Amino acid sequence: MKIGSVQLDNVTILAPLAGITNLPFRLIAKKEGCALVCSEMISANGLVRNSYKTKRLLDSLPEEKPLSVQIFGSDPSVMAEAATIVEASSADIIDINFGCSVRKVLKTGAGAALMKTPEKAEALIKSVRKSVNMPLTIKIRTGWDKSGEQAFKIAEIAEACGVDAISIHPRTASQGFSGLADWSIIAGIKNRVSIPVIGNGDIKAPEDALLMLDKTDCDAVMIGRAAIGNPWIFSRLNALIRHECMSHTELFSRFEVMIRYLKTSVKYFGEKNACYMMRSRLGWFVKGMRYSSGFRESIKHISSEYEALKIIKSYMNNLNVNEKSFTGIMEAML
Repeated sequence: MKIGSVQLDNVTILAPLAGITNLPFRLIAKKEGCALVCSEMISANGLVRNSYKTKRLLDSLPEEKPLSVQIFGSDPSVMAEAATIVEASSADIIDINFGCSVRKVLKTGAGAALMKTPEKAEALIKSVRKSVNMPLTIKIRTGWDKSGEQAFKIAEIAEACGVDAISIHPRTASQGFSGLADWSIIAGIKNRVSIPVIGNGDIKAPEDALLMLDKTDCDAVMIGRAAIGNPWIFSRLNALIRHECMSHTELFSRFEVMIRYLKTSVKYFGEKNACYMMRSRLGWFVKGMRYSSGFRESIKHISSEYEALKIIKSYMNNLNVNEKSFTGIMEAML
């Protein structure tokens, strides 16, 4: 699988998720076999205005490459300027958001609002394509009705304007994440363009991704919500594609990832901010496990890395994961 000049190791891609796919989370996904990780959705206006918080979203490390950075906006000149900022960063691919259906984004004419006005979408894509030499992709939805005609039109415009790949989440803008994704729209776009098409939507397990690849003939699969608390979905899917046995996630691996996520977040965000985030996020990794409700309750008020590690260690003991294992995990972190 190749996007422009960027060669991917496999066909798995992490979807951009607002507030979630930050650097620490992307590092986890990458380590678990994801071929391409994507940033959170980044405001083009924020980049151009040199907002510190916005610019921090471009932070990257070599271990996560290749990295795709997604930007959103509605002004072609602002988007072009933001694209040059992205190109000067550590990003390998730039992605334009045509799919966000959040009201505050739609009100600015960005995201899925652009799918209503193909001429504006075309002007924006052309402006960005002209401003950068790096691989360019777009992420779209079905559009504003179930027919998919808006998606087909935008896909054809994108290819004609020099876009290198298209990601499609086949739900309408009004659906949000409700209802079912219509995979036939993915197949329809694949039949209309010659550039790579990346399918997204309703992949909850590795088997779903394999089914999408088979039914739509898409070139790669993009996984978002299913990777939250379950980054092993990437390695398990890769094993399935290679016709290998999918291994079950061992308890040791769950805790190793949990601790790595905690420590990387502390390093990146600072202890206070990281611990505030971890109050809800550490619970992602224990879903369905014994005594998980008690663990989630106990981490709601953590204020230090030491306190979080102490609670994790206690939970491991409750599950009969011995102290030697905890020590081994900690040593592996050093």
